[in-house]
Amino acid sequence: MFKGFTRFLQRPGERLKTLFGAQEASGPVTPSLRVIPRDQHNVSRRLFSENALKVLYRLHNAGHEAYLVGGCVRDSLLGKVPKDFDIATDATPEEIRTLFRNSRIIGRRFRIVHVRFGREIIEVTTFRGRPGDDHDDTLSQQSDDGLLLRDNVWGTIEEDALRRDFTVNALYYNIADFSIHDWADGVSDIDERTLRLIGDPEVRYREDPVRMLRAVRFAAKLDFDIEPRTEAPIGELAPLLLQIPPARLFEEVLKLFLSGHALRTFELLREYGLFAMLFPETDETLAEYDWAQPLIEQALINTDRRIQEDRPVTPAFLYGAMLWPGMRLRAERLEAEGMPPIPAQQTASQQSISRQLQHTSIPKRFSLPMREIWDLQQHLPKRRGKRAFQTLEHKRFRAAYDFLLLRETAGEIEPGLGDWWTAFQDGDEHEQARLIAKTGGHPAGTSDRPKRRPRRRRRRNSNAGQPNDGRDE
Repeated sequence: MFKGFTRFLQRPGERLKTLFGAQEASGPVTPSLRVIPRDQHNVSRRLFSENALKVLYRLHNAGHEAYLVGGCVRDSLLGKVPKDFDIATDATPEEIRTLFRNSRIIGRRFRIVHVRFGREIIEVTTFRGRPGDDHDDTLSQQSDDGLLLRDNVWGTIEEDALRRDFTVNALYYNIADFSIHDWADGVSDIDERTLRLIGDPEVRYREDPVRMLRAVRFAAKLDFDIEPRTEAPIGELAPLLLQIPPARLFEEVLKLFLSGHALRTFELLREYGLFAMLFPETDETLAEYDWAQPLIEQALINTDRRIQEDRPVTPAFLYGAMLWPGMRLRAERLEAEGMPPIPAQQTASQQSISRQLQHTSIPKRFSLPMREIWDLQQHLPKRRGKRAFQTLEHKRFRAAYDFLLLRETAGEIEPGLGDWWTAFQDGDEHEQARLIAKTGGHPAGTSDRPKRRPRRRRRRNSNAGQPNDGRDE
């Protein structure tokens, strides 16, 4: 590390030109290393995962540089308890793999190492350098539009720091002396609660359009303002997200909406024109129904509340709320063409999901429960006889019931049905019988049995009393 830093001090102009290329005059970020000693910052090892410290110390004891980097350092400086621990080192993936038997190398676009400790995964990355003409496509590859297709060029810590996205993420906690290395004045931006890209924003967004989503996510999560030059190109470059594989965008959607700040994230995504790139049909439908936006917003409010209360949340419910308005619009159009309601919704469901899959993937473990929640919305109004008990026993009943309440709150349907189901599931046998009777049904379920035609008595004939072949029985 000190050798690299000495070269930086000896030839600062040349080093900056190498690191930034044509971006050197692109913004207010002035690259320079600021080392903050342990007695001048509030970051304590007590905040860090014991397993992350194990990885750091093993790398350090093996002669490698090892740093906690990014969000865990940033959050610690903000007084938050860090949850994810990423480590940067000068060790290559193969060297890391040799040190940790409980690890594996993943990725092709970015090769990283996951060190697993039970359910906890510590992500370890090798310092990345700037791609050059002497690197072949197996190490570095970029599309004609500037999109990074592969980036596995190893470099020094200063190169790695200045290739990170935001100044507040270019912070490194050094396990050797417990100091913080601030390469892009990120601590000042933390103090000013400002989110700023390192380098030319347009170039950085073209390299990886997902950085636009990260800007929104961090702004919502940290309650930071996006610096004007960082936010300026987002609206124009938003369509670049269409280049990103749907599987990757699915993971980004989960990060956006399952971090405890879903409502604010939704507002910023719409403000910058990014939401339409993720949920195009939903974005188009928001203007069609007065209840569509309130339904989504209430779903996000409920999601944030559950996360704050440390209760489980499922992408199936989240996607169900996001895609419901578009699916209902399709279903209503099919019904207007003469298709019965149930087939219309089933067809509309398939069409809506098919379109969404072109933008973000939805694994079947989430899409199937989502469709069950939707299907139950047609069963919940049918409460006569045994139907209420059958619906109550359905494995998706609770999620479907919550979805029903969401629809009532948003004004899509008149209130009342939700209250009935609240009383029914909480009531005893006598209360349930009374509630079913109020619907005009019978608790025993006899009203749902098909009525048989009265059997017509056959007239006796001359063969009466003789055995038959059973056809008249």
